[in-house]
Amino acid sequence: MRHKVAGRLFGRTANQRKALLRGLVGAVLEHQRIETTVAKAKETRKLVERLVTIAKRGDLHAKRNALAKLPNRTLITKLFDEIAPRFSE
Repeated sequence: MRHKVAGRLFGRTANQRKALLRGLVGAVLEHQRIETTVAKAKETRKLVERLVTIAKRGDLHAKRNALAKLPNRTLITKLFDEIAPRFSE
């Protein structure tokens, strides 16, 4: 039985999974849409929603937290200046 088993493995090692999802998250933030499998899209959506929630705080600590999860710095400015204000309440 698979009780309480969370997350998808995608048939990859932990490092490969992390790199794959970082790349997909970066692509979503850069292009606003991607073409991928349903399972990968669901995992990517969870990470993007967490990043947008972090970015809504807007302080330096939030930027550093987001930088740890994103592949490059240019996405940080786009996330904090363009994307997060759209979702702030």
